[in-house]
Amino acid sequence: MSKLLIRNLRPMAGEACDLLIEDGRIARIGKGLDASGTAVEDAGGAIAIPGLIEAHTHLDKTLWGMPWYAGRKGGVLQDLIDNERNERIPLGLDVHRQSMRHALRLIENGTSHIRSHVDIDTDHGLILLEGKLRTREALAGLVDIQIVAFPQSGLMVRPGTYELMDEALSAGADIVGGLDPSSIDRDPKASLDATFALAVKHGKPIDIHLHEPGELGAFTLEMIMERTRAEGLQGMVGVSHGFCLGMPDQARVASLIDQVAELDIRIFSNGSPKATCPSLQALRAAGVKVGIGCDGIRDTWGPWGQPDMLHRARIVGMKNSMRRDDELELLLDTASSGGAAAIGVDGHALEIGAMADLTLVAGETLAHAVVEEAPRPMVIKGGKVVARAGKLCVEGVVAP
Repeated sequence: MSKLLIRNLRPMAGEACDLLIEDGRIARIGKGLDASGTAVEDAGGAIAIPGLIEAHTHLDKTLWGMPWYAGRKGGVLQDLIDNERNERIPLGLDVHRQSMRHALRLIENGTSHIRSHVDIDTDHGLILLEGKLRTREALAGLVDIQIVAFPQSGLMVRPGTYELMDEALSAGADIVGGLDPSSIDRDPKASLDATFALAVKHGKPIDIHLHEPGELGAFTLEMIMERTRAEGLQGMVGVSHGFCLGMPDQARVASLIDQVAELDIRIFSNGSPKATCPSLQALRAAGVKVGIGCDGIRDTWGPWGQPDMLHRARIVGMKNSMRRDDELELLLDTASSGGAAAIGVDGHALEIGAMADLTLVAGETLAHAVVEEAPRPMVIKGGKVVARAGKLCVEGVVAP
């Protein structure tokens, strides 16, 4: 039986105590626990929280560690999509190498679970997925990675993509992705029919990017909800971005949020500064399971972002005008236990019997920990220390 005793930590900013881990799970929490025959770590009074959850990112897109890319373009969403698809090969963007760089930085910053989309298109086939699968295998035991097969260039508008999505789901992708059925695919009925058919065939969840704003997005969201109800997929469907839930008509939004909560549809937000975003407070108050994510990090779309969920939490907090301590605590929960529930990971908590996935953070209180810009003192995954002071400490694993 493997054991690890962590002394002098403050679970959820409470009183300092000890935490005993046995075989990867939390066995005891209390003061003065017996350390006989047990490896011991000293937390130095740091706050312990459940591991951070990256609920929406694109590990296959980052240019992290590559030469500066000066070819970013403006324009509409389609222009950004086309530029990226056309630039991958000329840039030498190796998905395994780049996703390793991105994921390792997330681990160092306290992330225990990642949901990452990977592009499936007729230009690249399943090559990008294969690189992501290699990364998941290489990092097994250090972080859990969910892979979303994502038709970034469209599903219905690019013949052959449906068949590739089908293959990707058989080859190891965990989740059926989708993208703007009305504005990108130009045929919301056919697009959603295909997406839900894949989910039913493979018995896998759905996560649809919905950038469509205002009433167009509301229309598409209602179609998603209709299919969720008809197929009995409550709790199996997620909507990323959901910008329509940030439109000014508050009565309309409240009605949509109530339906989202009723169907247990999960919402994933990156707190985009350039778009209307759903209110985190309103979603959580309605009982909606919400996750947050960094989305793209320094890619062909834009130069911004850090592979750090507390950095992203600050962006989401500012976007939602969160100032009070209770609001910051809600934000931190959404980046940890709440985000875990949103991606389907149950029991992600600091309690006896739970998996020992925890992150030590600097700060006096939970609210302080959200805004304090400091390396994570220690990161534990499955009862194993994987990072200290913001640096990986696992032998044999290095960023390419």
